[in-house]
Amino acid sequence: MLAAALALFIVASPPTAELLRNVAFDAMQRAFPLERRSAPAMIVAIDEEALARYGQWPWPRTRVAELVERIAAAKPAAIAFDFFFAEPDRLSPEAVAASLAPLPPEAERALAALPSNDSRFAAALRGEPAVLGIVAEEAPDARFPRPPRAAPMVLAAGLEPALGEFAGHLGNIPAIDAAARGRGLLNTGSPDQVVRELPLVARVQGVLVPTLAIEALRVASGATMRLERAPGGLLRLAFAGVTVPMQADGGAWLRFSPHDPARFVSAADVLAGKLDRARLAGKIAMIGIAGAGLIDMKTTPLGETVPGIEIHAQLVENVFDGVSLLRPNWAPWAEAALLLVLATTIVAAFPRVRALVGIQLVAAAAIGTAAVALAAFARLGLLLDPSWPILGTLGVYGSVVVGSLSEAERQRRQLREQAARVAGEIDAARRIQMGLLPDPREVLGEDRRLKIAAFLEPARSVGGDFYDCFRLDARRLFFVVADVSGKGLPAALFMASAKSQIKSAALAAGGAPVGEVLARAQAAIARENPEHLFVTVLAGVLDLLTGELLYANAGHEAPFARAPRGVPERFAASGGPPLGVIEGYAYPTGRRTLVPGEWICVVTDGVTEAMNPERAFFTSERLRATLTWLADESEPDAVVRQVRSDVEKFARGAEHSDDITLLAIRWEGG
Repeated sequence: MLAAALALFIVASPPTAELLRNVAFDAMQRAFPLERRSAPAMIVAIDEEALARYGQWPWPRTRVAELVERIAAAKPAAIAFDFFFAEPDRLSPEAVAASLAPLPPEAERALAALPSNDSRFAAALRGEPAVLGIVAEEAPDARFPRPPRAAPMVLAAGLEPALGEFAGHLGNIPAIDAAARGRGLLNTGSPDQVVRELPLVARVQGVLVPTLAIEALRVASGATMRLERAPGGLLRLAFAGVTVPMQADGGAWLRFSPHDPARFVSAADVLAGKLDRARLAGKIAMIGIAGAGLIDMKTTPLGETVPGIEIHAQLVENVFDGVSLLRPNWAPWAEAALLLVLATTIVAAFPRVRALVGIQLVAAAAIGTAAVALAAFARLGLLLDPSWPILGTLGVYGSVVVGSLSEAERQRRQLREQAARVAGEIDAARRIQMGLLPDPREVLGEDRRLKIAAFLEPARSVGGDFYDCFRLDARRLFFVVADVSGKGLPAALFMASAKSQIKSAALAAGGAPVGEVLARAQAAIARENPEHLFVTVLAGVLDLLTGELLYANAGHEAPFARAPRGVPERFAASGGPPLGVIEGYAYPTGRRTLVPGEWICVVTDGVTEAMNPERAFFTSERLRATLTWLADESEPDAVVRQVRSDVEKFARGAEHSDDITLLAIRWEGG
C-alpha cells in the first residue's frame, strides 16, 4: 500500500514532490557542471566601470545608439538587449524642453529642431540584426494593447501545443520597435527562485514568441522557425539546421556551466574603442546591465548568483553546442514503476534473508538508482529523479522491518510500543506546534525597513506560548506574543486555537484599532473555550513607512523599547485582563512612534520569572539591565541571543518553570 501510494504520488507530481525532485536535479548539475566549450555569445555589460565613466542608468538613448554602432562595427551575428524601452527617452530634446518650460522662443525652437533620442537610437538599430527584449505579463498592459510583433513560427500539421499563455506584455515604443528585426522574451522566472527552466516559446496575446536567446540565433541565421512534435511527449524547435528540444509546455531545462568572467566585456571598453573587434565578430552580442544596484540577479542550480543576461548567454551556448536536458512524459511512470519493482523485491526477499543481507540489498538498490539517474543526466541529458524511488524504497523497507519486528516481539514490546507511541505523538505535537510559528525572515522577504528575530522554547515538549507576525498589507506588519495559561498538551491545543483566532481577527479587522482586534479575538475564543483557559497577549501593528506603532496589551508582560543612544523604556502596564477572563472588555490601543534604528523587545513571563537554583526570579529589572548593555547597533538576532544567554547564565542549569518566548523588532526607517 505504501509503495502504491508513493508511486501515485510520483506520477501526480504535486508541488511537494517537485521540491525534492528539484533538489536532486540541482545536485546533478553541481556534480556534473557543464564545461564551457564554445563562446557563441558575448555579454556587453553596462557595469560599474561604464556607469562611473558615462553616468547613471538609464543612459540617454543617444549613448545606447553609440554603443550599438560600436558593437555593429565589429560585425556580430546579432545584437540582443536584456532590457526594453517602454517609454520615450526623458532626455530627448523635446522632453527636456517640456521639463524646462517656459523657455525663450528661440531656445524652444532650437530644441524642437533637434531629432529625438529615440529616433537616433532607432536609426542605429535600423539595418542591424537587433533583437529587442519584451516581458510577458499575466495581465494586459494599456500601453501595449496589441500583440508583439514576432517572427512567424510554423507549426507542424495538427500540432496544438499547450504552451504558457500570457494576456499582455511590456515592450518597446513603436519608433524603436519598428527598427528591430526581432523580439524575444526576457522572462526567466521569479527573482527569489532558482532558475532551472526557461520558456523557450510562449503564447503572448495569441502570438508565439521565442525567448531572447532563441530569437537572437534565429535573427543571426535568418531562418524560419518550425515547432514540431518530439518523442516522449516533447516538442522541438527547428531552424537553420538546429534542433532545440523542449518540454511539452514550451519550456526547457538549462544545463549550467559555472559563472565565467570571460563571457563579459565592459560597455566602457566598447564605447572607448578599446575592444578587440574579433571578440564580437560573428557572435551574439548580448547587452545587459551589471552595475551595482541595477543587477537582475538570478540563482543557478550551481548555487551561484549571476546577472540575468548570463542565463540567456548560457542558453545560446547550450543550443550552439547541442546540449540539452529533457524530462520526457514517461519519466514519472518509469520512476513509479522502478519504485514498485524495488518495493516488491524487498517485500518478497526480506523474510528469506538475514537482516544484514536485507540492508545490503536496500543499499545496493539506492546506490544503483542514483547511479542510473546520474548516468542518464551526464551521458544522455535526461532528467530522471532518483530521490522518490530511493525514499520510497527506504520507506517500504522500514515498514517491512518494523512489521516483522513487531510481529516477532509483540508481547515483549507491547508496553514499550505504547510508551514510544505516546512519545512520538508528543514529539509530533511539538513539531506541529513549532511549525505553526512563522519564520520572520520569510515574512519580511526583501523588505529592508524592518528586522525581526524570534525564539520560543517550551518548558515541556509542548507549551502554550506563541508568537506570530504577518503583513496586513504592503505597509503594515502585525505581530503578537502570547502566553496561554497552563503548560503541556492542553495549553498547546488552546494555543493553536487562540493563534488562529487572533490572526483571523487581525486580517478581518481592516483598519480597526489593535484593541478592537483583541476584543474580536476574545469573542471568538470565548465560544470555543470549554475549559475556561485564558491567554495573555501583546499585539501591535507597525507602519513600516512612518514607524508608528499601535499596540494593545491583554494582561501581558510589558515590552521594552530602546532608541539609538538611548536607554530601555518600558511600555505602559497592561491595558486589560487576559483574553478569556472578562467577556466584552474593550481593550485600549496605545501608540508610539519609533525612530529609525529603534528596537522593541517583547517577552513572556518565562523570561522574567525564570528561576535559579536558589529559586530567585530573573525579574524585569535584570531584563532591563541586559537590554541596557547592548550596543546601539545590535541586530534583533543579537538582542534575542543576549537575553537568552543572560537567562541561561542566571538559571545555572535549573529547569525552566515556564515557556520562554522572545520577539525583537527593529525599525530601520521608511
